[in-house]
Amino acid sequence: MNPRDVITGDPVDRQHLPVDEWRLVESRPGGDLGQLETLFTVANGYLGMRGTPEEGRPVHAHGTFINGFHETWQINHAESAFGFARTGQTIVNVPDSTVMKLYVDDEPLLVDTAELETYERAIDFREGVLRRDLIWRTPAGKRIRVRTSRMISFTHRHLAQMTMELEMLDGSAPVAVSSQVINRQDGSDDFGVHGRTAQKDDPRRTTTFDHRVLIPHQDWHSERRMLLGYRTADSDMSLAIGADHSVYSDLEVEQLVSTEPDQGKHVFRTQMVPGSTLRITKAVSYHSSAFLPVRELFDRCRRTLDRVRQDGLAHFEAEQRSFLEDFWGRTDVRIPGHPVEQQAVRWCLFQLAQATARADGLGVGAKGVTGSGYEGHYFWDTDVYVVPFLTFTSPRWARNALRFRVDLLDKARERARELNQRGALFPWRTINGDEASAYYAAGTAQYHIDADVAHSLAQYADVTGDLEFYDREGIEVLAETARMWADLGFWRSHGDDRHEFHIHGVTGPDEYTTVVNNNMFTNVMARFNLRRAAEAVRSLRERNPVEYEHLAAKIDLDDAEPAQWEACAEGMHVGRDEAFGIHPQDDSFLDKEVWDLPATPPEALPLLLHFHPLVIYRFQVLKQADVVLALFLRGSEFTLEEKRADFEYYDPITTGDSSLSSVVQSIVASEVGHHRAALDYFHAGLFADLANLHGNTADGVHIASAGGVWNALVHGFGGMRQDDGAISFDPRLPVSWPELVFPLTVRGSRVSTRVTQKRIEFTLEDGPEIEVSVRGQSVRITAVGAGVDLEDQGPRLDDTDLSEPVGLGDRRADGSILTSSVPADPDSPWEFPVVTEDPDGRHEEQEARA
Repeated sequence: MNPRDVITGDPVDRQHLPVDEWRLVESRPGGDLGQLETLFTVANGYLGMRGTPEEGRPVHAHGTFINGFHETWQINHAESAFGFARTGQTIVNVPDSTVMKLYVDDEPLLVDTAELETYERAIDFREGVLRRDLIWRTPAGKRIRVRTSRMISFTHRHLAQMTMELEMLDGSAPVAVSSQVINRQDGSDDFGVHGRTAQKDDPRRTTTFDHRVLIPHQDWHSERRMLLGYRTADSDMSLAIGADHSVYSDLEVEQLVSTEPDQGKHVFRTQMVPGSTLRITKAVSYHSSAFLPVRELFDRCRRTLDRVRQDGLAHFEAEQRSFLEDFWGRTDVRIPGHPVEQQAVRWCLFQLAQATARADGLGVGAKGVTGSGYEGHYFWDTDVYVVPFLTFTSPRWARNALRFRVDLLDKARERARELNQRGALFPWRTINGDEASAYYAAGTAQYHIDADVAHSLAQYADVTGDLEFYDREGIEVLAETARMWADLGFWRSHGDDRHEFHIHGVTGPDEYTTVVNNNMFTNVMARFNLRRAAEAVRSLRERNPVEYEHLAAKIDLDDAEPAQWEACAEGMHVGRDEAFGIHPQDDSFLDKEVWDLPATPPEALPLLLHFHPLVIYRFQVLKQADVVLALFLRGSEFTLEEKRADFEYYDPITTGDSSLSSVVQSIVASEVGHHRAALDYFHAGLFADLANLHGNTADGVHIASAGGVWNALVHGFGGMRQDDGAISFDPRLPVSWPELVFPLTVRGSRVSTRVTQKRIEFTLEDGPEIEVSVRGQSVRITAVGAGVDLEDQGPRLDDTDLSEPVGLGDRRADGSILTSSVPADPDSPWEFPVVTEDPDGRHEEQEARA
């Protein structure tokens, strides 16, 4: 395995971020500002605010984001061609309402330079409120306690609320608080700090606009309320922000309110004396639309703020706690005796709530609403890594996420026609449904997105039993994606009455190998898509003939099509190389030389930032799990021996350059018996953001990796699998863990699962009895519980070395010898290998200098 995926000890600075199983705590200011802004983001899936300080600085990148609120721009290809993506889409940094600047004796509080007697910033995952508590000794020697809070409501998705509480401990002084709403996308704040945008030399980051994005349409204020309204310049979306303030103090407080196109201010001024207090509350509402006028959104903001004025902020904080109590009851994964891992697991699960809870059909971006990385786009990550977590814990949220795909179906049909295909082809990356990938080889060519969507839809239907959604909307997606596969592939005869179905010119999940023939992951997932679509259509015709007739008429479904889909599935080519005993990633993958990862310096990673794509494409080297991911998602189609052989071949040549990889490698490593590697890979995914392992946490949370953490816990260590609705368990608990406890929701029943080294136990917490299997033994889970003794935790292969590529020096099927190297430095002396064979047919490499 890649050395950077081996996490030794606790990778987080615990002097700065101490361990707390239910909170993320910062004990002192400073550190990597970009990373911390991401880690302390508050969000609800619709609205997100980065963890920047109330004072507005010091800061890496201000950011307030609304799911789906974006600007469009023309993609200028150096050499264009028919069907290339034409319109880019980038999430907009909407006006920032987090600013509440404090001045004492006209001196500003700035936490990076202030003398602080105490400091703590923390977010408790059970209440979903970011709090900061500090005591500031001013340059004049006066002491003031400052408490702030920031919350984005899970129960009212358009609402954010903030507070600032001041207590003068020593001295008397004039005090001022300037609460603001600032358009940072196009303007700057009082410090001249502009919205920060990244350089585009890193494709993971966002685009810099060369035009004004938010066009002001209206601003208005009263004695306690401010409203600002905008439309985007090119995408023509509308936005309104409203802010209400209240002040509580025995002191006389002067208030000044003003608005202008790019800024609103509410200033509070008073004279504080020892023992006096001042409390300011701020309620903010954001509303956006793809077509409504700003004046309508103003009215919506007013209604939201009126409700807060009527009920009070405490009411919404209580609702927040109740919401999260229910969330943790459905999702909390416990690792008793491991507080470091426990904190990180809960942080990841909390991020999933913040990315999905109130997305409400808008989709789930790669960064949620925590940053602008990847332009705010939605990828296949959601379908493979996030929706399964939702399906087994929060089915309603899963349905909302899947509805986003359903709503894009017409756009997917258009895209398929543009690429000369029948059926539907979902975009690889998008916000509004149009393909936004400017580099088609590693983007548009990932046709597997269709099968990923189909897989998540089918799993949702099987696990939840929600046939109403499945029949009315899901099966249409299955049918249209199956049509695409049947049309994309072709039949090849081998001259012996044997015909195989091939799929050419596609890219799998591994973006370091592009536009290939018969990518194994794509073919295996397409095979499932075709089979499931045929079964679903036939089942619908029998169960619900009215809905079937409606579907057939809507998509002009021929009665013969399901049989055609089944034939394509049965004939699907899934290659196997007998020389190495593995499934080739594609037809030509094993013809390439192996990239020598152990000899690659760490500063050359990730490869995509240091080598031209053509250099990378010539080698056997993976950005992320590809074949191994297929072994997990379609595990019932492969033997344990096949999984082990494939894992041991591909693992040493997988770079870990993608945050999507380690969690899947952990799952398959667990299953085949590489327990040590499984735990190492789990830690690599678990601490991806908390330890900034990929160096880009500043751009936002790796949401799919957070979803993968849940998958690694439940599917990997818990050994849970789902196949056509049948739930089974074959646990692989790490030797250092005494137990693992997690809840699951299956067809309306909530079950708590507890795995120990010697036993697995189930408790039915709610709903009807269900049946599962444990290593082939049927178990019925009732109100009195059930359990099965375990002889072991599966095979143990921890002594196997996974750092060196498998098969080096062996002969390929064509007789050639498999070799490895690192692309040469063109400035170094020219060296070339001389290959000599030993009596056993293996080889030695000797370097001869030219």
